[in-house]
Amino acid sequence: MPDMRSTLPEWAIKIHEAHGSPELDNIQDVFHGPLSERSAGLRKDDIVEIFIDSRALSADSEAIARGMLIGTTRNAVEIVDDSGTFRSIARDVIVEVRLIAHMRVPYLEDREMMTFEKEDMRRRSSMLEKAEQMAEGGMDSHLWG
Repeated sequence: MPDMRSTLPEWAIKIHEAHGSPELDNIQDVFHGPLSERSAGLRKDDIVEIFIDSRALSADSEAIARGMLIGTTRNAVEIVDDSGTFRSIARDVIVEVRLIAHMRVPYLEDREMMTFEKEDMRRRSSMLEKAEQMAEGGMDSHLWG
């Protein structure tokens, strides 16, 4: 099996290095074998190329966005492109997403991601609780009593 780092396009090497140059060979997709051992699909921090429908762009815009996947929403795919600019690309104009390299292990094996999500849920819960307290009895209450 060839070294994954040697197969990265030149634009992706900078992102890989900025991300700490993780070993890429051991975090590849697994399509065959027992179901419980398969892992495929996009992951946060993956290096991707996104092909955009040229009809949605101005004539001087490039129809390919290259960068690191930051996240996805119901309506968009968010990346930090190869020049370091945050870009949110509407799903409606995406023609194809190509995975260049996984930068993280599969989701269920990613302890750092699990820890982050647990902490994020706590933070969101705390913020929601504060907002409810302010609405119930704080200065911003608009309820007649």
